[in-house]
Amino acid sequence: MTLRLGSLSETWHEECGVFGVWNVTDAAAVTALGLHALQHRGQEATGIVSFDGQRFHSHRGLGLVGDNFGNAKVIASLPGECAIGHNRYATTGDTVLRNVQPLYADFEFGGLAVGHNGNLTNAHGLRRALVKRGCLFQSTTDSEVFVHLIAISLYSTVVDRLIDALKQVVGAYSLVALTNEALMGARDPLGVRPLILGRLGQGWVLASETCALDIVGAEFVRDVEPGEVIVIDRTGVHSIKPFGPTRPRFCVFEYIYFARPDSRLEGVPVYEARKNIGRELARESPAAADVVVPVPDSGVPAAMGFAAESGIPFELGIIRNHYIGRTFIEPTDQIRHLGVRLKHSANRAVIAGKRVVLVDDSIVRGTTSRKIVEMVRAAGAREVHMRISSPPTTHPCFYGIDTPEQSQLLAARHSVEEMARLIGADTLAFISIEGLYRALGLEGRDPAQPHYCDACFGGDYPIPLADQIDNETRQLSLLAETP
Repeated sequence: MTLRLGSLSETWHEECGVFGVWNVTDAAAVTALGLHALQHRGQEATGIVSFDGQRFHSHRGLGLVGDNFGNAKVIASLPGECAIGHNRYATTGDTVLRNVQPLYADFEFGGLAVGHNGNLTNAHGLRRALVKRGCLFQSTTDSEVFVHLIAISLYSTVVDRLIDALKQVVGAYSLVALTNEALMGARDPLGVRPLILGRLGQGWVLASETCALDIVGAEFVRDVEPGEVIVIDRTGVHSIKPFGPTRPRFCVFEYIYFARPDSRLEGVPVYEARKNIGRELARESPAAADVVVPVPDSGVPAAMGFAAESGIPFELGIIRNHYIGRTFIEPTDQIRHLGVRLKHSANRAVIAGKRVVLVDDSIVRGTTSRKIVEMVRAAGAREVHMRISSPPTTHPCFYGIDTPEQSQLLAARHSVEEMARLIGADTLAFISIEGLYRALGLEGRDPAQPHYCDACFGGDYPIPLADQIDNETRQLSLLAETP
């Protein structure tokens, strides 16, 4: 569920998507296709850096992949058989071109381009220290911290410099980097953010999700392991593990919302995971109803699972308009009131006179949920029962997801019964954390041995929030201007 009307944004904002290829003909065109498949991970800006064996070439722009790389002349300006690309997530803040990735810099060892998904929780502290040392920042993104740490490293090789930088940062990240000699990828030690390795002919691919491999015809090889650094050069693929062993904490919300349904992450098919969550939700919180209706698009697989388990017919009772531009209309008070209807409209033929189960992935501030319920009632629904395929979101994410502050999260301030009244539903229920893990195949898990990062449901942050401890009130935004 996404509402983009000025400051009315009511959703989890998507993460970023990264993609890289090595030894692939028409690398920039292939990268553009990969970024197109990862468009769901960021719609605000995109960029590609290629290397032709002699020079680096870059094109970055605001907007969608097709808006920036649908022109043959742009692709022709990015020659070479190696490239990396990046999609930036959506935000309500202003965007500036200098923050668009991949970032590029010239070093004594040659050029380096970096694209990053995630968030460094010690970025503010590192930035202050680097500025005091004389580093000149050209952007306000935490990704540039990597560039400066690599620049000042005393190690001789670029791989050692990258590892030196990774050992100084704290946070959740997956990144791709391109040099004159290699394509590199890395995941944070807990593997919170996804990164996968694929094979394309005689070349190689790094990408945030497997759906990006499918669109370019690449073969899935494996997930990059938590804490692993992948180096791909003329001699092949090399794996380096500079961190000690840890218990992985992959982001559980990838399965609930962020990843594309046709992706497979950490060995789990996302589509099946979401249907399983819906089935478990129906077992935990049944409803006497006539029809199960998803809130499109992210609620569709869970609603299918709920319908299959409950025996209640599944219907597309809400139709989503996919063609609303982010600058469709000035958000006047009247348009603010009608906001949800720009994206969603009720299918009266399957709702009128029915008891409806609405299935959605989450409730953030509650604004959109309330308007969806109002819209369904206005279409003639006799009863509206809301079912949510995630546990209540009580804490913000500091690991690369642009979420509201805790004070703005509905579940942090109200009980489930109070939330039901506030959004106007007859009943409201969330899947339990135990039900979520049963749906993901972790039935009977030991709570003392967590498998996923689920801090947004309970505040168990597995990576230290260094900037917050240092009296910082927010994470370093990937887009917003800072002093």
